[in-house]
Amino acid sequence: MEKRNIYKYLLYAILITYAVVTFFPFLWAVSASFKTYKEITGGGLNVIPKAATIAAYIRLLTMDSNFMRWILNSFFVCIVGTFFNVIFNSMAGYALSRLHFKGRDMVFYAILASIMVPAQVLLIPNYLIIKYFGMLNSFRAVIIPVAVNATYIFMMRQFYINFPKSLEEAAAIDGLNRVGVFFRIAIPLAKPAIATQSVFIFLGLWNEFLKPKLYLAVPQKYTLTVGIQTMMSQYGGITQWDEVMAASVISLIPILLLYIALNKYFMHGVRMDGEK
Repeated sequence: MEKRNIYKYLLYAILITYAVVTFFPFLWAVSASFKTYKEITGGGLNVIPKAATIAAYIRLLTMDSNFMRWILNSFFVCIVGTFFNVIFNSMAGYALSRLHFKGRDMVFYAILASIMVPAQVLLIPNYLIIKYFGMLNSFRAVIIPVAVNATYIFMMRQFYINFPKSLEEAAAIDGLNRVGVFFRIAIPLAKPAIATQSVFIFLGLWNEFLKPKLYLAVPQKYTLTVGIQTMMSQYGGITQWDEVMAASVISLIPILLLYIALNKYFMHGVRMDGEK
């Protein structure tokens, strides 16, 4: 028993140490956003600022008149992109798990194969297609190519495979057709899986830099990541670390709020997937 307790305490010590090491950079970044540039570049890893100030946030919000527009642009792209993904991925996953049609397995294998293709390989073909359809410098160029995600189609398919057929049969007896069953039975009961993919999709779209940078050339259409990078490049190679940290904190806030709001469903979805 003594030996088991020693191993348990040793495991707790390792996990606590790892948690502190992992969390400290984030805590320092938040702290640095309230420090002066001189204090940051002067060295030291103190978490509590010597002279706390919000000057970096004020400069960041007033430096460019488009800053608030960039935030709204990012919200628009993320909300619309996440909505389309949730609907299309869920529909595709449900169809691949419940509907029987010719070539269903081939379609599924093709979707699995597309997961193995690096996204960078598709940048030039996507750019040429978007240019051909005249969608450059519009939010459609950022949203439409990522409106469906093969990874989450696979995830939703696995969820609906284990979905009890008795519920669908009972709904059909009550007069619901296939579409009604999907939207009134399958979707509401898939909240954990939908919340899980929503968090990851929103996070991916919010942090996306390369595609908006490639497809959007008008400053008023920039997303927050592209706007911050463009604004920081105006210093001619001098990195204003206090403003960089402030921008990082601002960009993290929506993700944290989304995770807090969907945490209950998210954790249930992760636990459910692990059990399956």
